Amino acid sequence: MKDSNFLKEHNARLMWHPMTSPQDSIDNPPKIITDADGVHVTDVDGHRVVDGVGGLWNVNLGYSCQPVKDAIADQLNKLPYYSTFRGTSNDAAIELSYELGQFFAKDGLSRAFFTSGGSDSVETSLRLARQYHKLRGEPGRTKFLSLKKGYHGTHFGGASVNGNANFRTAYEPLMPGCFHIPAPYTYRNPFNETDPETLAQLCAAALEDEIAFQGANTIAAMIMEPILGAGGVIPPHKSFAPMVAEICARNGILLITDEVITAYGRTGAWSGARLWGIQPDMMATAKAITNGYFPFGAVMLGQKMIDVFENNPDAKIGHGYTYSGHPVGAAAALACLAETQRLNVIENAAARGTQLYDGCKALQDKYDIIGDVRGGHGLMTAIEMVSDRATKKPIDAHTASVIYETAYDNGAIVRVSGPNLILSPSLVLTEQDASTLLSALDAGFAAI
Repeated sequence: MKDSNFLKEHNARLMWHPMTSPQDSIDNPPKIITDADGVHVTDVDGHRVVDGVGGLWNVNLGYSCQPVKDAIADQLNKLPYYSTFRGTSNDAAIELSYELGQFFAKDGLSRAFFTSGGSDSVETSLRLARQYHKLRGEPGRTKFLSLKKGYHGTHFGGASVNGNANFRTAYEPLMPGCFHIPAPYTYRNPFNETDPETLAQLCAAALEDEIAFQGANTIAAMIMEPILGAGGVIPPHKSFAPMVAEICARNGILLITDEVITAYGRTGAWSGARLWGIQPDMMATAKAITNGYFPFGAVMLGQKMIDVFENNPDAKIGHGYTYSGHPVGAAAALACLAETQRLNVIENAAARGTQLYDGCKALQDKYDIIGDVRGGHGLMTAIEMVSDRATKKPIDAHTASVIYETAYDNGAIVRVSGPNLILSPSLVLTEQDASTLLSALDAGFAAI
């Protein structure tokens, strides 16, 4: 490994970073993380902080989960790779498909299609949705519906159903036939509605209206996050997802829940679908499936999909990835799933999530720069920062940077995305770790 001077000299100069401009990375060099343990990360200068981002929503079990590391090492020694394309499989992938079917049985999902990550899982879901309708004799069902503010990865299909211009504009024109309805976002919505239940009804009515306008027989699927994550942690009223599920079922439209973030305990329930009491036709998962230790994902499929694909000799799936069902990823996922359930992480996610949410609400009472605090469902919390509460004008990038840097200096790394400060720490976060996060945020806001 090169020394720290070498790393600093070449930081962001030969590598382009996701979700930022190359010039910004050069002007504001990213933190160089060189070590991690538990829920802490350490930078090249030896500064150790609580990881309030959980890697990127994915390191649910922290950085010291030995069973997952051991499973990866053992599998590398046994079978480091083999394809699951037609004619071959591997024991780890077969076992994982069984365990995932057991895990997601309450969500009505019992088949798995393996991918390399979240964007792949979304892309797979969209493609299988179109194929499903073609196999049923409705080839005209090609369109997709989604929520504004929703995030569904970075492939062309995922970007097309994304509801945020930041991930779309530079790459347009995108896939045609994708339409967005208002999100149940009480702080900012076109209805100027602040009551969550009323807003849920208005958004559901907008969905009905869009279906009527497009024609139900032209729509393949609705894709949505049970709780919008990257868009700023936007939890809907509990009535919203059931209304969406009913509308989709009534109109013959498949429902895809994008649970790349919300599956495996993040919300304080084992899935976002289970949190709201619905059963989707497909569920896109990734991230925490291997605790971030190996790139891997899985699309879980329900009975509608099973009935059509498994009873039709023409249902050849002309889609897949070189690393679909990768044996090392599957072994990591098996160990991760077992440890996730052994620790029963949903209980701690709920308790620590409440602690963070309540702590952030207390900071809102203290600092006018905090316009809104969202969360209350597991370890998903966001603070929306404004320069004026009355007008809800977002803060500028410099102010956000001061808050971020000050919080880092005071013991926590957090994620700032536009005006939103997002907290998504590991589900094994302790009460003291959560207190450290809140104290670091307090120092960040005080610096303004």
